[in-house]
Amino acid sequence: MDLRAFLSVVELQSFNRAADQLNMSQPALSRRIQKLEQAIGAPLLERTTRHVAATALGVGLVPLIQRMLEEFDGSLFAMRELGSSRGGLVTIACLPTAAFYFLPSVIRQFNVEYPNIRFRILDLTATDALQAVARGEVEFGINIMGSSDSDLVFERLVEDPFVLAARNDHPLAAKDEVRWGDLEPYHLITVHRSSANRILLDAALAKSSIKLNWFYEVTHLSTSLGLVEAGLGISVLPRMATPEGDHPFLISKPIRNPEISRTIGIVRRRSGSLSPAAERFMSMLLGTWAAPAAEPK
Repeated sequence: MDLRAFLSVVELQSFNRAADQLNMSQPALSRRIQKLEQAIGAPLLERTTRHVAATALGVGLVPLIQRMLEEFDGSLFAMRELGSSRGGLVTIACLPTAAFYFLPSVIRQFNVEYPNIRFRILDLTATDALQAVARGEVEFGINIMGSSDSDLVFERLVEDPFVLAARNDHPLAAKDEVRWGDLEPYHLITVHRSSANRILLDAALAKSSIKLNWFYEVTHLSTSLGLVEAGLGISVLPRMATPEGDHPFLISKPIRNPEISRTIGIVRRRSGSLSPAAERFMSMLLGTWAAPAAEPK
């Protein structure tokens, strides 16, 4: 800042010492002073080969500039405090499964450091969440990677493998390892073919020439679990959508040859800027979850 440069020269009475203090070259410092003098329309410093001093106008400006800078620094500090610890709002769009699986634990950790920052979480389908990010309705999203929109940027968080969900009394529950071919004799419950999960799964299965008997079709992953629990069939779900811990009726098992997974990541606008609170939260997400997923249950 030109005003800080002027004060440093006046206080140190030397361009060399002031340049060292400001960590810049002497020519760059001289240009700043000249720019300030041009803006004011009068010389502010008297220069000799051995001495630098403020002109009468410069002397009169020193206390005014000091007060302006003190007020600016105080206001900037207050704004930083307001954005970090006193308040703020982070708005994100998140897949329902991701919102349920790991988002609460990261928010809890974040609130320890920033207890007054509020969150608005839009739990949306993958397609709707991407559109919310693209339209600027949220600061960023947590979504399935794979959009071809050049205006969006993805950063990987975690791999979420597709697993078998079945009742614990189902014949497949006793198998040590489940392969895709083992699913063929049974009624399968799946989400609607327009779902991003279904599109990803169908593409991967077609690539491996695997055909499954999709018998029931639902809109929500939670509904498919309800049908599994009722004994109507088995389902293939992202691991995040299956119950955590021991469940009285349901089990989940990894499916091999091939292993199919979806990549969950952060999506944001390439040209958009984030609030300081959103930047901090996104950094915490990346630091916490940018690692391979744990072994399926």
